[in-house]
Amino acid sequence: MRKVFITGTAGFIGFHLARHLLDEGFQVHGYDGMTDYYDVNLKKRRQAMLLQNASFATTEGMLEDQELLDKTIDDFAPDVIVHLAAQAGVRYSLENPRAYLDSNVIGTFNVMEAARRNKVEHLMMASTSSVYGANTEMPFDEMEKADTQLTIYAATKKAGESMGHSYAHLYDLPTTMFRFFTVYGTWGRPDLALYKFVDAMLDDRPIDIYNNGDMYRDFTYVDDLVHGIRLLIDTPPVRPATPDDIEEGDNLSPVAPFRVVNIGNSEKVKLLDFIDAIEDNLGQKAKRNYMGMQTGDVPATWANADLLHKLTGYKPKTDFHDGIAKFVAWFREYYNK
Repeated sequence: MRKVFITGTAGFIGFHLARHLLDEGFQVHGYDGMTDYYDVNLKKRRQAMLLQNASFATTEGMLEDQELLDKTIDDFAPDVIVHLAAQAGVRYSLENPRAYLDSNVIGTFNVMEAARRNKVEHLMMASTSSVYGANTEMPFDEMEKADTQLTIYAATKKAGESMGHSYAHLYDLPTTMFRFFTVYGTWGRPDLALYKFVDAMLDDRPIDIYNNGDMYRDFTYVDDLVHGIRLLIDTPPVRPATPDDIEEGDNLSPVAPFRVVNIGNSEKVKLLDFIDAIEDNLGQKAKRNYMGMQTGDVPATWANADLLHKLTGYKPKTDFHDGIAKFVAWFREYYNK
């Protein structure tokens, strides 16, 4: 039985990935700080569901607690590490930037050290579409330079990519960074747009729409995302013998077993169309509060996911109307609304 260590298993994406791997017969050990950035009860419910599977165990701890993290990983001796835990949220990074440095930089370094020491087959770490920052050429392609991050959150994630490359080069540690694009779905985070919109509309409260709705996002359903991660587990990068061995369109490093992979739906959806679909699903109109652009936000994201397809044969495919319907059904049941 293959063993996968996942950080952030009480979180939105970590929960879905752990459940997916457990269903497939993997042994999974989770690690989560259970922080109160949002409702801890939601995290506890997710974790309780995972603990119903005998192949799952978990440790509560912070990534910055190197002693505990080291002991947990060393005792489990994983084949693969998937590092998802992070201080999330673009907007919160304006209020509490130090939390992002502690978790996303120091914590990521601690995970990489443990991966190096345990000589894992594959280290996989979450990045974000936010690293593309002020780039305007779309769809965003992994071959582009990404040096104009607009928030400390994005900057810490880019730092993780740079650190990951150095460890891959120095220690021949196969490392894949995956950049997520606006993930949504069941058991989602309360600070994400879909959750906030549905919650407000069902309570007859207005919703805040930034940049007067002139925004586009590549909405990626969570099941599609974790399926992509699952397939990438079996595709660890290999250091090329020469740069000529790198296939066209692959951003595999010429000096390390390291690559970056976009995981997105490859569909640019206007925010107002997304809101229209929520209204159609709920059967009610939203009270719309149009606002200016938030500091650090970007007007559009859109993924080129050709490399994911090239490596795995897979393309995320859930239409946002279907994804919204699944989320609303879960939300109504979970909150009895």
